[in-house]
Amino acid sequence: MVCLGNICRSPLAEGILQHKAQQAGLSWIVDSAGTNGYHIGEAPHRLSQKVALLHGIDISHQCARRFKAADFKQYDKIYAMAEDVIDEMQRIAGKDFDAAKVDLLMNELHPGKNMDVPDPWYGTEPDYHEVFAMIDQACDKIVEKYRVLNNDRPLSR
Repeated sequence: MVCLGNICRSPLAEGILQHKAQQAGLSWIVDSAGTNGYHIGEAPHRLSQKVALLHGIDISHQCARRFKAADFKQYDKIYAMAEDVIDEMQRIAGKDFDAAKVDLLMNELHPGKNMDVPDPWYGTEPDYHEVFAMIDQACDKIVEKYRVLNNDRPLSR
C-alpha cells in the first residue's frame, strides 16, 4: 500500500487489509510506504489512528517509511492510492519498476476507472472516515479475489 507520505492513507490501507486477511485466516504480509521522505519514522496521523481504532484496528505501531525499488522484488502486489503515486513509484524504481504488480487500490472496486483515494491530510475527521470507508470496501474485494488463490476458506466476519 503506497501513498505520498505514508502517514494517512497507506497506513489505513495496511491496517485494514492486514485485519481482514487475519480474519479470513490468511497469512499475508501487508506493508505500506510513501513516495516522499517527509514523515519517515513517524506514526500514522492521529486521525488515521483514531478512525482505525473506532473500527477495532490499531495502527499506532506502524512507522512511516519510504518506498524503495526493492519493494518490487519483495511484494507480489503493490497498490497505490493515487495515479501520481504510481508515477513517483516508477521514478523511484527505475528499471526495477514492474507495472504488472501495480494497480490503483480503487480499481478493485471500480475496474479501469482509475479513481484516487483522496488525501485527507489537510481535511477534517469526516474526511478520514470517508477514506476509511473507501479503503475498507476495496480491501474486502482484495480478500475475496485473492483468498481463493491462497486459501479456499470462507471470509469470516
